Amino acid sequence: MRASRRIGSILLAIIAAFVAVGTPAASRANVIAEWDEKGINLLRSLPNYPAERIMGMMHCAMFDAVNSIERRYQPYLVQFVAQPATSKEAAAAAAAATVLGTVDQKTANETKAVLVEYLAGIPDGAAKLEGIRLGEAVAAKVLAARVNDGADTPDAYRPRTTPGVYVATSMLAASTWPNVKPFALTRPDQFRPGPPVPLESREWVTDFNEVKDYGRRTSDKRTAEQTEVARFWLMTGPGAYHPFARQLVIAKQMDVLDSARFMALVSIGLNDAYIAVFDAKYHYNFWRPITAIRNGDIDNNPATDREATWQPTDNTPMHPEYPCAHCIVSGALAGVVKATHGSEDIPEIAITSTTAAGVTHRWTNMTRLTDEVANARVWAGFHYRFSTRVGTEMGRTIGDYVVKNVMQPTQTGAR
Repeated sequence: MRASRRIGSILLAIIAAFVAVGTPAASRANVIAEWDEKGINLLRSLPNYPAERIMGMMHCAMFDAVNSIERRYQPYLVQFVAQPATSKEAAAAAAAATVLGTVDQKTANETKAVLVEYLAGIPDGAAKLEGIRLGEAVAAKVLAARVNDGADTPDAYRPRTTPGVYVATSMLAASTWPNVKPFALTRPDQFRPGPPVPLESREWVTDFNEVKDYGRRTSDKRTAEQTEVARFWLMTGPGAYHPFARQLVIAKQMDVLDSARFMALVSIGLNDAYIAVFDAKYHYNFWRPITAIRNGDIDNNPATDREATWQPTDNTPMHPEYPCAHCIVSGALAGVVKATHGSEDIPEIAITSTTAAGVTHRWTNMTRLTDEVANARVWAGFHYRFSTRVGTEMGRTIGDYVVKNVMQPTQTGAR
């Protein structure tokens, strides 16, 4: 929490600066969408799931700060007394900056500069100062609630081996994440799925051979369009799905509070999806296609053949296979969208991939998004079809659960 106190002093310095020096008013875009983008940029060096955790805290803090002013929803964590005239923009920005400034010194310094620039566009006065104080206070409560949530637990993953036998020594990803406290779920295994399909089953043969044929690095069955889809979704983490949610906020013309609630629900859904999927992955410890295909002669199924040199389209992620993480995350986003907007049909959203240079995809329906993500992970050679189906459905269930269990309207007439 030393970083939190550091940001507190930064914000006090900013308050003093704005009291002393007047600044012009400026036209503001949606503060929630703006700080979502700023947050992702500031966290660009973090791995996906720790970055998503910070984004989750940031959005919960922004929501509770803005909701303290307007009070149309139950708080995620805390609700302070605030005058209706308090600046929502200043409150949201200060809340976001307080959370982001706790990551490390470099991020704190960058956040300070970003916050000063943002606050310069808000007219000076009591509304602005009260907003800054409110945002900082709310963020401090959210940060305190996530202390010792398991995110900093030392990695104690034990590789399976026999005495003297070498195993790969690369560090696995997110092996401690099954023990992280969820944001909305009651426990990490609340929606843990049943086991993978039996290796003796016909479904195993079908899915084994599909990923073997379509997910290989050089495939004569995968089309150029399918290869593009596979590479498009090599992007992961907040940078993959938050831009989608931001565009929906703008397209739906949500006000500040509804934007804050929607983005917080999305962030909570994505966080809890990561926790739930890593719980399942490390519980079942199921082999990846590259392992299964190179060992196709030991699964006691004569319909699966070993291919000694098989390689996937790209490097396989460093964690167990089942279920598909990209699928559960896209499913969680779809579940939140449907539960909050009543439909899977959406205004057109366009996303440009960071892993397929210059490629932009568009969607007007959430099922089309989740289907594309599922296909991408098979065509990349990372997942079996049954794993994508389970992951997508698991994510949808989590997204729906989040919307129905946190940040509920305070009255039936609320927007």
